[in-house]
Amino acid sequence: MTPERRVAIVTGGAQGIGAGICARLVAGGYAVAIADDDAEAGREAEAALAGAWFVGCDVADEAQVAACVASAVARGGRLDALVNNAALTRPARVPVGELALEVWNRTLAVNLTGAFLMAKHAAPHLRRARGAIVNIASTRALQSEPDTEAYSASKGGLVALTHALAVSLGPEVRVNCVSPGWIDVSARRKRSRRNEERLGPADHAQHPAGRVGAPEDVAELVAFLLSDAAGFITGQNLIADGGMTRKMIYVG
Repeated sequence: MTPERRVAIVTGGAQGIGAGICARLVAGGYAVAIADDDAEAGREAEAALAGAWFVGCDVADEAQVAACVASAVARGGRLDALVNNAALTRPARVPVGELALEVWNRTLAVNLTGAFLMAKHAAPHLRRARGAIVNIASTRALQSEPDTEAYSASKGGLVALTHALAVSLGPEVRVNCVSPGWIDVSARRKRSRRNEERLGPADHAQHPAGRVGAPEDVAELVAFLLSDAAGFITGQNLIADGGMTRKMIYVG
């Protein structure tokens, strides 16, 4: 692999939104390290995507994070981009009085601390390349459904971490955030979990954009934020939700 080719790490890149981001970056000329703790999904993603390779990594484990970054730099010769996408979304809803501390801690460890650890170890390489970081948060950082405290808190923290890192790492490294809304990831799951999402006309119609989102919608925004065209954008949270967070909803 030539050192001139841009190199990116995408955490949680084996499935879902992360898989869409990996595909878009490879199409844009990047060599991509697919960092994921699901070896089955990671190997499938590696086999399906020329120009990308799987690196096993639990982003909540600092030793594994350091090894992941070192491996990507050793293979690619440089590091230009980091996309912090890895996240736990299950259990989806737990009443706050029943939310176990270990579940709360593990959710924050992966969704928030993992992004910090990746940025910590990637920063020296990104500074040399004058690269960029994109964090994948959620509209749950801005609004909530009942019983989603751990996930919402982790994503809200990620938005704040974004602007903190932008100030700390600038001007060499730009740091931005994308907050997706409802994204249908059914087509980008590993084979053993793949299924067609049962979406109806009402699911699409409730979005001002007229449809539920796809991983490719998020991937295009990430690719833009990593590019030189976004050179004056840092510390920002860009929402990709088909307009749902701007829609007033009343019952009755």
